[in-house]
Amino acid sequence: MLYIGVDLGTSAVKLLLMNQDGGIENVVSKEYPLYFPHPGWSEQKPEDWWTAVCEGITELVDGFDKSQVEGISFGGQMHGLVILDENDEVIRPAILWNDGRTGKQTDYLNNVIGKEKLSAYTANIAFAGFTAPKILWVKENEPENFARIAKIMLPKDYIAYKLCGVHSCDYSDASGMLLLDVKNKCWSQEMIEICGIREEMLPQLFESYEVTGTVKPEVAQLFGIPETCKIAAGAGDNAAAAVGTGTVGDGRCNISLGTSGTIFVSSREFGVDKYNALHAFTHADGHYHLMGCMLSAASCNKWWMDEIIGTKDYAKEQEMITNLGENHVFFLPYLMGERSPHNNPDARGTFIGMTMDTTRADMTQAVLEGVAFAIRDSFEVAKSLGVQIERTKICGGGAKSPLWRRIIANVLNIKVDIIAAEEGPGMGGAMLAAVACGAYASVEDAAEKIVKVVDTVDPDPEIAAKYEEKYQKFVKIYPTVKDLFSEIIR
Repeated sequence: MLYIGVDLGTSAVKLLLMNQDGGIENVVSKEYPLYFPHPGWSEQKPEDWWTAVCEGITELVDGFDKSQVEGISFGGQMHGLVILDENDEVIRPAILWNDGRTGKQTDYLNNVIGKEKLSAYTANIAFAGFTAPKILWVKENEPENFARIAKIMLPKDYIAYKLCGVHSCDYSDASGMLLLDVKNKCWSQEMIEICGIREEMLPQLFESYEVTGTVKPEVAQLFGIPETCKIAAGAGDNAAAAVGTGTVGDGRCNISLGTSGTIFVSSREFGVDKYNALHAFTHADGHYHLMGCMLSAASCNKWWMDEIIGTKDYAKEQEMITNLGENHVFFLPYLMGERSPHNNPDARGTFIGMTMDTTRADMTQAVLEGVAFAIRDSFEVAKSLGVQIERTKICGGGAKSPLWRRIIANVLNIKVDIIAAEEGPGMGGAMLAAVACGAYASVEDAAEKIVKVVDTVDPDPEIAAKYEEKYQKFVKIYPTVKDLFSEIIR
């Protein structure tokens, strides 16, 4: 049998076709536009996602026995606000996870409603990218659109709806809306009231590996796949990526270097970071996880290479970097503001430490190191909670760089495991589809049988010691310049 994983990302949808043994048969990617209507805003049109998915699936299954496509599931960009009217038509462009317009609403939730109440209701506090502040923003700034809302959805769930006609959401993705009672796995009635919405506006909740429906007849005909093809709820991109890297069960770690960057720690038990620097979410395996998320990771390197240096040859630029732990330039990677652990949408990217002998390679290295240092910020919070992490998996576009993997290993001073098929959320989505169809007994069973470690990057004690010294300097920069950010962006 064949299973399709749909990774609905920020710049493109990546579709993966997996066989029953976990082998990857085909991968297709389709890009779509990203809109920035105002500084700090970030939007996309859900209709563009659907067009890309339709084109992508058609191409993905071309040349294969389409009758063998048994299931489809998802990994998707989290937190994005998709609102539909009573006819299930999109009301306005989706407000994305990296959109920073909700500073006022986030402050209201954290400081008027209060962080303690929010944490009690949802196990999390408000971050500018979360869905609930976006709902409040629409209510305040676009009352005519707010009045039309019949359904509130997340990005991947809009695609699932288009495929099977069911308004669904899984627990892992719902955890990032600030509308879910994470501990009890139900919608928070208190948050529903605070946002001024009704529970029937929210989708039905499922475990990530549960079947939500089957493809609509017209969809089956469009792709040439069976009408019996099952749709599984899927997961938020980081939970799906964790499944794809085998980061399931208790005490496993995964670092993602995608558009955003995350450190993801799986757990069998529910737990909350008392400092609210890490997110306490449910996991796609049916349990829980802690996660630190930075808004700009591999996208920092893409910005530096594409827009500033003007090159697509990323590998060539990295060839010049040899002095790990000795760079005198630092970079704060806050190009879209920052979430974990600072929760500051006003934060901005910052270079510091340049001199007349600073080279192009120094600047490139600072970007890579700055992302690694920012990931360590969340790593340190996890350690303060008593979480012991000795090794991690790694995924995302940035993880394809041997140099960046080496930097991560030494900045965090842990082993970094490389897996055979690093396909992130798309692989996780396909695995969830296979579990939903009964090909595997559980998500953990699928991970154990499919995910294989092929290499490990060990930290070098001498380099790790140098990076320890550099990190202690890095952590002093943000508090020093923090108050300037709100002034310079006004």
